[in-house]
Amino acid sequence: MADFAVIYSPAFLAHDTGSFHPENAGRLTAIVAALEKVSWVDHLDWREPTPVAQRADVDTLIAQLHNPRYVRALREIAHTGGGHIDGDTVVSEESYAVAQLAVSAWLDGVDYVLETGQSAFVLARPPGHHAVRDRGMGFCLFSNAAIAAHYALNQSTINRVAILDWDVHHGNGTQALVEGNAAIAYCSLHQLPAYPGTGHSSETGFHQNVLNLPMPPGSASDTYQMQFEQKVIPFLKAFNPDLLIISAGYDANAADPLANINLNPEDYGTFTQQCLSVTDQILFGLEGGYDYDALSQSVLATISARLGL
Repeated sequence: MADFAVIYSPAFLAHDTGSFHPENAGRLTAIVAALEKVSWVDHLDWREPTPVAQRADVDTLIAQLHNPRYVRALREIAHTGGGHIDGDTVVSEESYAVAQLAVSAWLDGVDYVLETGQSAFVLARPPGHHAVRDRGMGFCLFSNAAIAAHYALNQSTINRVAILDWDVHHGNGTQALVEGNAAIAYCSLHQLPAYPGTGHSSETGFHQNVLNLPMPPGSASDTYQMQFEQKVIPFLKAFNPDLLIISAGYDANAADPLANINLNPEDYGTFTQQCLSVTDQILFGLEGGYDYDALSQSVLATISARLGL
């Protein structure tokens, strides 16, 4: 019987960043191909995200966390054929609609976890953790994890939500959009110095609800493991969340071309196992990861660890 949801749609491939952009559709097709070949494929519950037209809360939540002027500008760029927000962040003709659908998928993921007690992986793009209130940046258009956390707090069974961001880059957008809410905790392990240059340990949130763990270039599994044992898990357990959202970026792999951290795909399975000591209610959502093989194997390690395989 399927007991882990994968929320995915081929529509996510329509966010066209160009053949040579690292955040491209091939990332998702590689992960899907790998998942379809695993021996435990029967454990996966493949789900299409709810169409945006059937979720009025998508646009409402986007407008709550992002400046409506930015939202209108993003829609206009897409509707007029596309362009660039900055040198790294591409908007194609379909990007606005795809970014809306990605938000819907993250909300579906929250619903699935809360309704079933199982976990879900939101296999969507564009990613979101760099998107701030007034603009997208760093390949990101809407702040998916932050939106999902605020949405979860609207549910009657949820009083506290934690976000763990293990992407190699600091989630400056997520932090900015949640650090003022005492009911949301944010923890990030990330390379520093690196893009976007934020995430210093001195950044602790307005309610001591932020834990930033900058990792020096060259850090490997043993250093990450020590941080998980001594800081990440104690911080999360002390916050005692009803839901844990993981911004699951996999660009801290040694094979990844955009950073200089030396993790291996199996490390993400270890991290996932440790997170289960905090809560069983975990939602995973894709952020970065740009080496197809390392990315795919890391997703497999994450899901298999959550399944206890």
